[in-house]
Amino acid sequence: MQDLTEITGMVLKAEPMGEYDRRVVLLTKEKGKISAFAKGARRPNSKLLAATNPFSFGEFRLYAGRSSYNITDVSISNYFEGLRKDFEGAYYGIYFLEVMDYYTRENNDEKEMLKLLYQSLKALMNEKLGNPLVRYIFEMKAMVLNGEFPGMPAEGEWEDSTRYAVSYIVNSGIEKLYTFTVTPPVLAQMKLIADDYRKRFMDRTFKSLEIVDNL
Repeated sequence: MQDLTEITGMVLKAEPMGEYDRRVVLLTKEKGKISAFAKGARRPNSKLLAATNPFSFGEFRLYAGRSSYNITDVSISNYFEGLRKDFEGAYYGIYFLEVMDYYTRENNDEKEMLKLLYQSLKALMNEKLGNPLVRYIFEMKAMVLNGEFPGMPAEGEWEDSTRYAVSYIVNSGIEKLYTFTVTPPVLAQMKLIADDYRKRFMDRTFKSLEIVDNL
């Protein structure tokens, strides 16, 4: 009998395999980003059907196969149903999942990245916060955690409130990230900074971002 391991994580993406199986990519607290197979997960009566969809967060029980992990059971604590019912929010969320798939690696310590993803998806469901603000905070903090964020750009006439917001994003804990709003002029400046740094440091075109930009 295989040794079972229990991990805490979120499904970043899922794809069909064979007739009824599914391959998922998980961002986990214990093992960083891993791939896993869920046998029979696409059968209508499978206990893994809903649990292996993107955004699903919880406890995954699995064992190590020759080339991949295999999921045997799941206990989901948050499906982020609010995003599934919100077309715009869902695409922002899918973009966040794509960024995490790009940034994270297996056997890396990705606890802070997982925490950032979880809190950012929660923030997308907060009606007091606009999705663009959540996006710019998420992008900047992801770059901070990855050791790439260079701070405020030297050039440009930045408002004091923009400088404060960026400093807050860099220095605050993730639990306190989404506790402020900004004026439209400050939001526009945050967009300039986040867009510039993303193009410089994230060497990939994100399909979901193209959709987000056209919403």
